[in-house]
Amino acid sequence: MSIPSGAPVAAPRVPEAVHRRRWAILGVLMFSLLIVVLDNSILNVAVKTIASPAPTGIGATQSELEWAINSYTLVFAGLLFTAGLLGDRIGRKKVLLVGILVFGIGSALAALSSSPGELITWRALMGFGAAFVMPATLAVLMNVFERDEQPKAIGIWAGSVGLGIAIGPITGGLLLEHFWWGSIFLVNVPVVVVALIAMAVLVPDSKDPAPGRVDPFGVVLSIIGLVLLVYGIIRGGELASFTDVTVLAPLIGGLLVLTGFVWHEKRSSHPSIDISYFRKPAFSAAVAAIALVFFALMGVTFFSAFYLQSVRGYTALESGLLILPLAAAQMIFAPRARLVVDRFGARAVCTAGMLLVAVGLAAFALFDAGTPLWVLCLVFFVQGTGMAHIMPPVTVAVMQALPRERAGSGSAINNTFRQVGGALGIAVLGSVLSTVYRGDIEGHLDGVPAAARDVAGESIEATLGVAEKLGPAGKPLVAAANDAFIGAMHVTALGSAAVALVGAAVVALFLPGRPAVRDERAEAPQDTGEPVRQS
Repeated sequence: MSIPSGAPVAAPRVPEAVHRRRWAILGVLMFSLLIVVLDNSILNVAVKTIASPAPTGIGATQSELEWAINSYTLVFAGLLFTAGLLGDRIGRKKVLLVGILVFGIGSALAALSSSPGELITWRALMGFGAAFVMPATLAVLMNVFERDEQPKAIGIWAGSVGLGIAIGPITGGLLLEHFWWGSIFLVNVPVVVVALIAMAVLVPDSKDPAPGRVDPFGVVLSIIGLVLLVYGIIRGGELASFTDVTVLAPLIGGLLVLTGFVWHEKRSSHPSIDISYFRKPAFSAAVAAIALVFFALMGVTFFSAFYLQSVRGYTALESGLLILPLAAAQMIFAPRARLVVDRFGARAVCTAGMLLVAVGLAAFALFDAGTPLWVLCLVFFVQGTGMAHIMPPVTVAVMQALPRERAGSGSAINNTFRQVGGALGIAVLGSVLSTVYRGDIEGHLDGVPAAARDVAGESIEATLGVAEKLGPAGKPLVAAANDAFIGAMHVTALGSAAVALVGAAVVALFLPGRPAVRDERAEAPQDTGEPVRQS
């Protein structure tokens, strides 16, 4: 496989029966995508509850919470290559149905977890199922819409992410107010049942007429490399040091394994990912933008839940409602991003979007315990607006660079960089947050019993838990914990904004600008004797 270097790739027309129901099919695909996005956004709101001691939660530490998120995203990212290839080989509808079913089973088991270890395990199973859902939805989309309608469909598809961001926190907040924490996972089960029925009835199957073989060795290398790398970063945050041998060993090992993965893929006759895709600067810039924006945003989403609930004292439901402006901006602007791109070009639109994201992230460095709510809402809206003008254009750039029959592979690349970026964002920025917080709070733990001192310095939830046990004597510790967390959040927010600025530079340098005006007479469709289809 290679990137076409000239005109767009020619593709056979979509069958008329499929074309007529394309918008209904898109609705089903969005519903399936919503399941995956909904779960992650619900979990972000519930981290404080899960961190609480039993019976309210399961007493998960900050590191365990990161792994509850990263076990899902790492398995997801590691299997996306193979999931895309399997969809192209045996049929996208088949892998989509299997993926949704496994995701539903994993959700039910996660709801019944009695320990952080069990939750991490079942979240990994959910990631396994999601790996077969995400690339298949985008691959099916590319095979039921003609090329001229694909940007519009992808914009709507991306807008459904905003819908998930909106519904997830609110749903999670309502469930946590009335039921136990496991209900945030159990709610996925009826949604999965509806999705399975709708998929079986409406979605057509499609596959590559000349598929390649699966690359199990490449998949194993990618999973091992990512797990080692992120484990090292999380371990560094736990120890507040990145020079310990238990940190350096997995970090270096992960980088070496991932280097071996790239070497293997370049020489394999049936690679999981065709490295030749990345020879085109616009393609590389698009996937880099996906990774960088999710690196920045996922890290901020993780710590913002603690800021809103632990420092500001909002409930899970109230925290979910405060994120609504971000979701609303995505739902409003993502489906319309193609119109702005047509006028100004992908380079200008995505650069402006990245700058908006950077501004929104940097604003967190100005927040304190008394920042007005309208300021929070405005910042979230700015972030959502920026993201809405990044994801659709870069997704179109990735998907339209490939022939339609390779849509599964293209979707896998798009989503892998998104998930890896998000996982590394949570790990790196979570480690920064933990390291800075521990350094600030240690000077205020003199009155804490020696047995609880180490635990108290791990996270703000742990500190507040110890302060509560101390009774009235713990009030100064609560104030110190809030101050230490806000200081750590400021450092982490500036780091996130710096990453977004790097993303802005990448897209400004390498994404294509506004396309030149084409000669419509030269591109007029030729008379083939076939009736013209009305869209």
